[in-house]
Parts: sequence; C-alpha cells; structure tokens
Amino acid sequence: MNILSFLARLRGLILSFLACTLLMPWQVQAEALRVVQGNNSIEIYAKGLLRLALSKVPGSYELNESIPNTSEERMVSMLIDKKLDVVWYATTNDLEERLQPIRICIYRGLLGYRVLMIKTGTQNKFDGIENLEDLKRVSLGQGRFWADTNVLTANGLNVVKVLKYEGLFYMLDGGRFDAFPRGAHEPWSEMQRYPKLALDVEQNLLLSYTNPFYFFVNKSNTKLAADIERGLRIAIEDGSFNEYFLNDPTVKDVMAKANLKNRTLIRLENPGLPPKTPVDDKSLWFDPYSL
Repeated sequence: MNILSFLARLRGLILSFLACTLLMPWQVQAEALRVVQGNNSIEIYAKGLLRLALSKVPGSYELNESIPNTSEERMVSMLIDKKLDVVWYATTNDLEERLQPIRICIYRGLLGYRVLMIKTGTQNKFDGIENLEDLKRVSLGQGRFWADTNVLTANGLNVVKVLKYEGLFYMLDGGRFDAFPRGAHEPWSEMQRYPKLALDVEQNLLLSYTNPFYFFVNKSNTKLAADIERGLRIAIEDGSFNEYFLNDPTVKDVMAKANLKNRTLIRLENPGLPPKTPVDDKSLWFDPYSL
C-alpha cells in the first residue's frame, strides 16, 4: 500500500468514526434532586407535578426520595442548609423570606376552597346564608394555631378555637359549634374515620380565600427555581398541567362529590397573603364555576 492509499484509507476511517460519534446519543448525567419520602396524596401529587415540569426543560433531573418526612420547620432548615433541594408548602411571608418560592400554585388554588362539615340534621341552620354577613350567624370550629383560624377571625366570623384536631369532630357532633370548615377534598375521608359520629357535609356554601401552595428551593439555587418555573409555565401553555391536575385522584374525588360549581361562593380576605402573590394572573388559578 502506497502512502496515498494509506492516507485515503485513514481519512475514511476518521470520517466514519466522527460520523458514528455524532450519531451516538450523549449520556447526560441526570442531576439528582433530594425530596422527601412519603406517599400521601399531596406528596404523590407534588412529586408527579415536579417531574412533569422538569421534563419540559433542557437538561436532565431525577428525584432522589431519600429524605424521611418530618416537621415543616425541620424540612425548611434542611433546605436552608442545602441538605434538601425542593419542598412544597402553603406559602407564608416567613417562608418567602427564608426560601425561594416558585410563585405558581401547584394545586391551582383548590386548597383555598372550603366546604362545611356539619352535624347531621342541622342543614336548616345554613339554608338562606348568601354572604359573609349571613355567615356570621353560625359558629365555626378550628384549630387554635391554624393559619385558617387567622383568616376566619380577620373576616369577623364567630370562631371556636380548639387545641386538638381530633377533638373538633367530637365537639361538632356534640353541638359545641355549628360547622367545621374543611378543604374541599377533606370531609368525606374524615367522616369515614369517625363512623359513629353524626356528621355530614353542608349542601350549599363554598368559602374561598387565596391560599397558594408552592414549590420552594434554596434562595441561592436560582437555576433550579428558573427551570421549575419555566417547566410549569410550559405545562400551563400546552395544557399538560391542567390535564395532570384534573386527573389527580384527590381532585377527581372533589369534582365528583363536592358539587363546587353549584354552591354559593363566599369570598374571604387573607390578611397574611404575601404581597407578591400573582393573584391577577388568571391562568394560574382554578375556577370551579368554569367546569
């Protein structure tokens, strides 16, 4: 083989190698995001939505569910100390000061809708209530230290504050107050846990206040925050966010049982709502009357 033939063959081999290299998919190492373990309905929903959002952006992420679930304050401290990458909570001014919120409500505002659990046979107390002033005629049971309690009292409602969550069901059954406001997804499963108590769901009213539930990351993790927000906005635009939301088992259960769009809506002000909440962006919020 002369030198020209050798060079020509070598050139062909190099070109073939380069062509094969360019056609081979590059194996990009996925970035692991540390999130909590847990399989309750909110944890399953939040992690599924996070995966959906991150699938919409360039790069590769995977969830590392290696962190045992614990108290909110402990989880927030771990996020600040960079021992955790993403959490999800109902927002507060304190959380938005300490963490970086992605201000797109993951439940589209559904957790801000409340129906009333009542004692069986007392529906007549609520018939004819049409507005906030009418609602002040009845008493409402709530946890002493719950954020909801602050909202109800700030709106001038008659609130009976109770220390223990379990006690609220027995006190309602005993007639100590008239109603127990619950998230629209909560009362049916709760009533199943207390089958010996005479509890029911009020038929006509729907309370509402803005109660955003966000993903949060460490304040220094600006890239991850931007990727999550971009992915969520793409999912909103292409319809996959709404499809995911409406097909969640908890949300489907609400739609089937709560009859939201046929209830009388009473809006409440939330005095603790952080000022940067995007309340005017209608694309971010669920409207039960549009169903």
